[in-house]
Amino acid sequence: MTTATKDPGTLNPASQAANISGIFEEFTPGTSFRLVLNKVLSVFCIMLAMATFVPLFSIIYLLVIKGWKHLGISTFTQLPPAPGMAGGGIGNAIVGTGILVAIAMAMAAPLGIFAAIYISEYSKNSKLANAVRFTAKLLTGLPSIICGVFAYAMVVVTTGKFSAVAGGVALALLALPTILLTSEQALLNVPKTFREASQGLGATTFQTIWKVVLPEAFPAMMTGMMLAIARAAGETAPVLFTSLFNSYWSKSIMQPTASLSVLIYNFSSVPYPNMVELAWTASLVLVIIVTITNVLSQLAFSRK
Repeated sequence: MTTATKDPGTLNPASQAANISGIFEEFTPGTSFRLVLNKVLSVFCIMLAMATFVPLFSIIYLLVIKGWKHLGISTFTQLPPAPGMAGGGIGNAIVGTGILVAIAMAMAAPLGIFAAIYISEYSKNSKLANAVRFTAKLLTGLPSIICGVFAYAMVVVTTGKFSAVAGGVALALLALPTILLTSEQALLNVPKTFREASQGLGATTFQTIWKVVLPEAFPAMMTGMMLAIARAAGETAPVLFTSLFNSYWSKSIMQPTASLSVLIYNFSSVPYPNMVELAWTASLVLVIIVTITNVLSQLAFSRK
């Protein structure tokens, strides 16, 4: 008695019908509509994301076209020209900006970092910690001109003179909340197991923070500090009320000090073409400084 052998590659009609119906279920009208809608919305979101680059590159293009012609060695070594005179540079404004930012960071960085350590490591859920966080978040939305008016009332009126110290105080108020909040978040991102392992080996809380937690959180903390520096370097309103401007090299932190932002503000509104062109060059230099600061911070402190 012989038995008919079936080809393993062939399926019975019932199996074939089941497979065909399964294929068509994947392409039902409702499913096809959702797939098409998903692709359309994805393309739309990508287009909107790309559109955000348009104003950025437009600004950079305009700065390069307008400010490149005066960019040279003399730009960084000479003083601003007198009205109607040709040539000149922005060297004192670059140095003054560095002085203002250095004073601001010297005030804001220790205060912000130590406050972040306290509210994240010693008293995370206390009323004081919650009040500090709330205050820092309020300061992030505070208009910069208010910080300038406050520093004017506290420093300029008290000392009787405009100075780099007054400008540093105003910029420190702007940088402090950024440093505090980013430092706290960096400390909170350190795994709890690191602390438990350190304390399990007999280390004190201070030793754990100093030897384990801070080195682990340091890259993120420095990135936040670089962001604060970039913001402070580009502020105009606070330094208008505090450090004012100086057409010469700064010799003391207790006298008016030039800055790039104020130079741009002053020179952009005068009827002298050379000074207007220097304002464009100063704008380009300021953007370059901020960009280099951010890029170097990412390269130096970001995790591999």
